Amino acid sequence: MRQTDEEGEFVGNIPFWEKTYRDDNVMTFSAKPNKTIMEIEPLLNKNADILEVGCGEGQNVLYLAKNGFQNIDAFDISEAGVAKLKRLCKLSDVCINAFTCDLGKYRFDKSFDLIMSFATLCFVEKNIWKRFICEAKKNTKIGGIHIMHIFTDEVPASADIADFAIGLAHNGEIKDLYDDWEIINFQSYIFEDEHPGIPKHLHSVNKISARKTK
Repeated sequence: MRQTDEEGEFVGNIPFWEKTYRDDNVMTFSAKPNKTIMEIEPLLNKNADILEVGCGEGQNVLYLAKNGFQNIDAFDISEAGVAKLKRLCKLSDVCINAFTCDLGKYRFDKSFDLIMSFATLCFVEKNIWKRFICEAKKNTKIGGIHIMHIFTDEVPASADIADFAIGLAHNGEIKDLYDDWEIINFQSYIFEDEHPGIPKHLHSVNKISARKTK
């Protein structure tokens, strides 16, 4: 549990999203899902087993649940983010198995048709996210898809995440982990970003969509 003072404000070096996750009137990153999910969606059966790693307040899994996907697991290390996702599920009358978990401690107990992670992997040490991807690949069904989005060191980590981005990837590093899968799409780019109360800033990103063929 994150420590707060008498006024409910977070104490210590806490990422900005922990505060906005507690505010149901604000979507910290976006109310819309990542566009890659909308591109991949037609390739998935409505009964597909789906996992989002680092779901935050859940805009991606909420989109899929609202569009009829039934078997969705989602986890995040943030108790506030998962609690907010559960509240939003009730408001939208959808069911998502959302739970709090540390990425480094997650253990697979079933296989998935879609595993996705957006701007999360770099917040653990590189050896941890690489090990996670290897385990995720093993626990993906034939024909299953991964969407992995990770910040890279092409530009320095912005001030809002610099203290937490301990596992930035080198450009192309994540693509190398999928050299035995079909690469659906790979992008390397820099974009300008902003969040509630945070000035505009730059992130460098690799995003890959890949399918397990054998």
